[in-house]
Amino acid sequence: MRVLVVGDVVGKPGRQVLARELGRIVEEYNVDFVIANGENAAGGNGITRSVAEEMFDSGVDVITMGNHVWDKKELVDYIETEPRIIRPANYPPGTPGRGFGIFEVKDGESLAVINLAGRVFMEQLDCPFRCVKEILRQTINSTVNTIVDFHAETTSEKGAMGYWLDGQVSAVCGTHTHVQTADAKILPKGTAFITDLGMTGPANSVLGIDPDLIVEKFVSHMPVRFQLAKGPSQFNGAVIEINSVNGLSCSIESINLPIEV
Repeated sequence: MRVLVVGDVVGKPGRQVLARELGRIVEEYNVDFVIANGENAAGGNGITRSVAEEMFDSGVDVITMGNHVWDKKELVDYIETEPRIIRPANYPPGTPGRGFGIFEVKDGESLAVINLAGRVFMEQLDCPFRCVKEILRQTINSTVNTIVDFHAETTSEKGAMGYWLDGQVSAVCGTHTHVQTADAKILPKGTAFITDLGMTGPANSVLGIDPDLIVEKFVSHMPVRFQLAKGPSQFNGAVIEINSVNGLSCSIESINLPIEV
């Protein structure tokens, strides 16, 4: 089983990259299933129904989220009816939506997708480490193939999650910081890991935002209204090959492609 996990899709530029390039990338890398983080897909913050459907139409199978999950109010109702959108599982009980899902891939094979949010320099949600172990107790009888999107700020928290789950999931992929890290690897017990997948969106930017606006904010310390950067884009992600017999990974290859839009 070959799974493509796409780094944070940022605004219209990121969605345009998916619409134009995803099919080619899926074919080139012989991908069976596509997961994309969509928490910044609508104007840079949150996601809407129309944006989610646009991403599905482009070839995304499952959308994971993060700390901007509730930035668009309409998602509160939509997420209850759309099982292909996964929000962080460590939100409190009773939060709308699902923190994980099990999806059919091919030839009777299935894949569990789990979304978690970190707590260092972020909202103090429930413990993601304990939460994910409880989820694995629920999914173990359904599938051995599991991808975890850990939406977290610090490299240390993401690295700790990788080793916490090593040998128990297929892959732990970090998202949120929008900068792809150069550490894609297979951990000692067979779990694929990358600290951050990066960002799919404006290339000449600061995390997708017009760099002049970011510089102005740092220099002036005054409020600045952020706008997405214009110009060329990029596609960031990783392709993970999973042994569907034991759920461990055979390889992980990061992707960092410049895209002229």
